[in-house]
Amino acid sequence: MPDLTELAANIKQWGKELGFSSVGITDTQLSTAESYLNKWLAQNYHGDMTYMARHGTKRSRPQELVPNTIRIISVRMDYLPADNNMIQILRDKSKGYIARYALGKDYHKVMKKRLLDLANKINSVVKEFNYRAFVDSAPVLERAIAEKAGLGWIGKNTMLINKKAGSWFFLGEIYANIPLPVDEPATPHCGSCHACIDICPTKAFVAPFQLDARLCISYLTIESKSAIPVPLRNKIGNRIFGCDDCQLICPWNKFAQFTHEDEFTPRKQFNNADLIEFFAWTEEEFNRNTEASAIRRTGYIGWLRNIAVALGNANSSPEIIEALQSKLTHDSQLVNEHTTWALEQHAAKM
Repeated sequence: MPDLTELAANIKQWGKELGFSSVGITDTQLSTAESYLNKWLAQNYHGDMTYMARHGTKRSRPQELVPNTIRIISVRMDYLPADNNMIQILRDKSKGYIARYALGKDYHKVMKKRLLDLANKINSVVKEFNYRAFVDSAPVLERAIAEKAGLGWIGKNTMLINKKAGSWFFLGEIYANIPLPVDEPATPHCGSCHACIDICPTKAFVAPFQLDARLCISYLTIESKSAIPVPLRNKIGNRIFGCDDCQLICPWNKFAQFTHEDEFTPRKQFNNADLIEFFAWTEEEFNRNTEASAIRRTGYIGWLRNIAVALGNANSSPEIIEALQSKLTHDSQLVNEHTTWALEQHAAKM
């Protein structure tokens, strides 16, 4: 076994060489996070995300998920593109706003490969190294782990925030069986600020550090496969896949670092496209355009549902009315319902 302090330093250096913005190491004690998770689940704030409760304590007790785990290597990777037009798109009701994390290649694929490369480097010097790597793909409390590993603190918007890099980054983990020295946990720095709570269009933050996912636009447009509640539809605006408002307003994001990953470069078909153009995609076009993209998670029906709502919130025009009418006979009742609602919005404006 090599010197563990030296190995930890090497792991962090290797991680940076592989494109991770920073690397931290922590133990597996997550009792505080487990208590918070249980309270959150008891209040049904997870909505239809039944997988949040399905795995029992595996999410908060890493050894139950991967036996013999004693350390967790936590990594983050910046994803904000330098050439971004977030505010302009949000203000243009004819455009479809897509959360910035989903504009490029699916981060799961990009980060998982890098994590496996990092694990292989560790394995080359520690033959008894056993591990599993995760990127939002298993019951893992990634933000609580990253906070303990010193990568940032969980803010009032429940995002992980880094003092020198804001919150525009992805997280990943390697569960490991070697007793590496651990890093100091991050300390909170939100202070009295509540900008994220105030700006949320649907008031999903029911209190600081408490998100009711059932009200969250990201949940409504990605995770939920049901009808979007009528009282929330106007508040969604032109956000058709996720929402970034609580990050856009966060003062710490003035320190956000732009990504250096070509894989996260926004695809032309997603950045600055008209809602009518998106709505006209056939299922084949949707599948082709979302290949290796996180956007595929919403599914074609969810995609049309979301765009119908955005079109209902757009300024009226003959082109929008025509586009909506073209989907009134769609096979999906979900699409029909939201398209009908959207047309009713325009009828009320006339």
